[in-house]
Amino acid sequence: MTNYIIRRLLLVPVLLIGVTLIIFGMLQLLGPVERSALYVRDFPKNEKQIEGLIRKYGLDKSFFEQYWRWLNGVIDPGSGERQGGILYGDFGYSRTASQPVVDLVKERFPNTVDLALWTVYPMLSVGVWLGVKAAVNQNKFIDQAARMYSIIGTSFPTFVFGLLILMLLYAKLGWFMPGKMSDWVSKLIFSGQLKQYTHLLTIDALLNLRFDVFWDAMRHMIMPIITLSYINWATFVRVTRSSMLETLRQDYVVTARAKGLKENDVINKHARPNAMLPVVTMAGGSIVGLLGGVVITETVFNYPGIGKASADAAANLDVVTILGLAIFSGTILILSNLIVDIVYAFIDPRVRLA
Repeated sequence: MTNYIIRRLLLVPVLLIGVTLIIFGMLQLLGPVERSALYVRDFPKNEKQIEGLIRKYGLDKSFFEQYWRWLNGVIDPGSGERQGGILYGDFGYSRTASQPVVDLVKERFPNTVDLALWTVYPMLSVGVWLGVKAAVNQNKFIDQAARMYSIIGTSFPTFVFGLLILMLLYAKLGWFMPGKMSDWVSKLIFSGQLKQYTHLLTIDALLNLRFDVFWDAMRHMIMPIITLSYINWATFVRVTRSSMLETLRQDYVVTARAKGLKENDVINKHARPNAMLPVVTMAGGSIVGLLGGVVITETVFNYPGIGKASADAAANLDVVTILGLAIFSGTILILSNLIVDIVYAFIDPRVRLA
């Protein structure tokens, strides 16, 4: 298994280079003026300034020379400072957020992690539980209901369900609200009365023993959590049910039943652990989607995460911000898939021999 993990680790830099090449190739579809935003905050105002920027930053050079400058940055001959260079954490300046892209990520990513943290458990537990129940009770009422829900859930648009939740729980009942926090919580953070240990609002609230702040944060997150869980439940139910049905037909399950083992032991100790292999892979992809920012859900509920930042940048044609967030999301995807592969190697004995 060590060789398996080493091979996966060696693939990471190759994949990262591939991602940056693709994104930089997309950048070449823009003109030099737009590409200059990687190095300067304000667009040039006349033809002389445009020509000066093209020469200064090599925007008329070959593809690979420009790619190297994009990775490594350019040393300003006047000040001696490095401008640009994603290897040095400079992803350009976001005109939409009026701050460097890296600062935008630092500000918004903790919000997305906070939302993902509280979405993962209900998303996985309910989806897997219902899928197992449907398989164990094949063709019974709960199975029929689960299959119907799976079809409706996968075909129901996320933004429509989100708007329905928003109208019911916020506009009509007033139980929950969009956004991230109330104004009084913002004042607490701004005044320094709420210490930020992790920059995850719910976790920091618990660490400060401010349960009122925790409840306020949850009131803002419950609607996105319900929406994200509902959409993912449908997929998890379908995959878990199919995998569980296939596992229940295996010889070792039939043998376990023939030996007189209790049905709960057969299901929970023998069948379900082996049926979880494809579910683990899918769960990894779902968690990556949450961490990469769920654009539609965060936009519907005005939740200030990575997805909302991407939507705002796209609406304002802020190409530099979009590309910077694309690199960030691509990196998360690669690293998360690496973790999933390693976890898979521990739970699947067949992989250990690979």
